[in-house]
Amino acid sequence: MDRIIGDTAGIGRANLSEASLPVVVRDLTKRYGAVTAVDRIDFTLYPASTVALLGGNGAGKTTTIAMLLGLVMPTSGEVKVFGADMSTNRGEVAHRINFQSPYVDLPMRLTVRQNLTVYAGLYGVANATERIAFIAEDLQIEPLLDRPTGKLSAGQKTRVGLAKALLNAPELLLLDEPTASLDPDTADWIRGKLKTYAQERGATLLIASHNMAEVERLADRVILLNAGRIIEDETPSRLIETYGQETLEDVFLDVVRGRVKQAAPERKAS
Repeated sequence: MDRIIGDTAGIGRANLSEASLPVVVRDLTKRYGAVTAVDRIDFTLYPASTVALLGGNGAGKTTTIAMLLGLVMPTSGEVKVFGADMSTNRGEVAHRINFQSPYVDLPMRLTVRQNLTVYAGLYGVANATERIAFIAEDLQIEPLLDRPTGKLSAGQKTRVGLAKALLNAPELLLLDEPTASLDPDTADWIRGKLKTYAQERGATLLIASHNMAEVERLADRVILLNAGRIIEDETPSRLIETYGQETLEDVFLDVVRGRVKQAAPERKAS
């Protein structure tokens, strides 16, 4: 059963139709032979929210994201994005979503401009030339546009990947380690860009990250996976309180090391 927490957008969630919900996951399971990567998980993502998907290596984050994108078929259960079943009707909503990961390379021989042009066509972006110019300026990648993508540094590729993910102004943006390989100053600047984009577009962001400070800054909700199952679905501040810790990183370490959470301290009457 999903827990509804913090209506950050002021939306009456009880009145939302399934077609207006960015993501609905029900009893989602993925097995690879004898290995269960994702084990009967349920959650809903609501409009204008930013959610972090956390877990240790092998917890099921990447497999979950792949199923949300319709790239991996579930063993059982279902994923619906804006009401469309991603196993059968992905094409209905593909133009409304996008994805970024530093671990997925764009074609290396194409220039950055060529890559962005190809993806703009795939997503049906109107006025692609103008849109690419706008995003390139906004993300400060204009000097990279005519360079072969394979010649870029890791940090430059991360920014280009984010530019690709924003081309179609997605309503649902899935981000896997969005600031990987970036120096602290650039990473902080990108987080600010993402926060502004989510606010101005009213978009839903799902972020998989191992940077707990990043999660605390961006996310209003945390879904915590362990061994393919959801063990927590809460606000960052409430998780910190529940586990009796000072930071989300301490909570994460408790979970991946198998420690039992502590009861939250009693609050004194003011």
